[in-house]
Amino acid sequence: MKKYKRIISLLAIVYLVSSCSVNSHIMFKTKDSEVEVITENIPISPNDAYKISPDDKIKFSMYAEKGKRIIDVVSGVNEGSTTERIGMGTDIEYLVRTDGSVELPIIGMIEVAGLSVIECQEKLAEKYSLNYNNPFVQVEVTNRRVIVFPGTGGDAQVVPINNNNTTLMEAIALAGGITERGKAKVIKVMRQESDGRKVYQIDLSTLNGLKYADMIVQSNDYIYVEPSKQLTREFFREAAPIISLVSSAIVIISVFSSLK
Repeated sequence: MKKYKRIISLLAIVYLVSSCSVNSHIMFKTKDSEVEVITENIPISPNDAYKISPDDKIKFSMYAEKGKRIIDVVSGVNEGSTTERIGMGTDIEYLVRTDGSVELPIIGMIEVAGLSVIECQEKLAEKYSLNYNNPFVQVEVTNRRVIVFPGTGGDAQVVPINNNNTTLMEAIALAGGITERGKAKVIKVMRQESDGRKVYQIDLSTLNGLKYADMIVQSNDYIYVEPSKQLTREFFREAAPIISLVSSAIVIISVFSSLK
């Protein structure tokens, strides 16, 4: 009887030790969370245009005379002339520093953080107008991205946003889709806004959630597909070494008991 009690006690210890680490990889649990999870009236399109932030990388081009020479070149007029431009070589990027400024040719340091792309273009056009006649400026943020966790931690990806209207469905598709273990019913989009990061929870498991598939993602969004819990499999995986140890101990106890 004592032998069985020992075995039961050992198995209880195994359960307690292994259960502490089962499904411990699951992130952003909503139970007892102080962060509000929004499930209704989720914005499909962003309320505000993307604002340039520190550590962003930008490219820009500047053409004099409101871009007249671009039209001339396209139409074949003055084809032999060189279009007057600066900055937009495909290999030239400018880093927005931590203080929100960026150093650009001729005008030097200029504050751009907190500006939309359109506002940045207008500001650069104003600055370059001191040196060029009616400058036409185009700005592009080149390192916009979202982070997608598609349901299995090892499959997480940083997905670049090359299209301003990239949807949630596109972002998930670019990450390879929802993994076999991912729960399409629980998709969290975590977005940094002026009053803090907000969490939108979306259900794409039925056609009722189709309207949210067209939600426009924004740079630095976290898209987290909650993985399904596999208690039995993970329990045995975590407990396997301990069970092996317990089995060995039982064999040793049995051997010594038989020698008595």
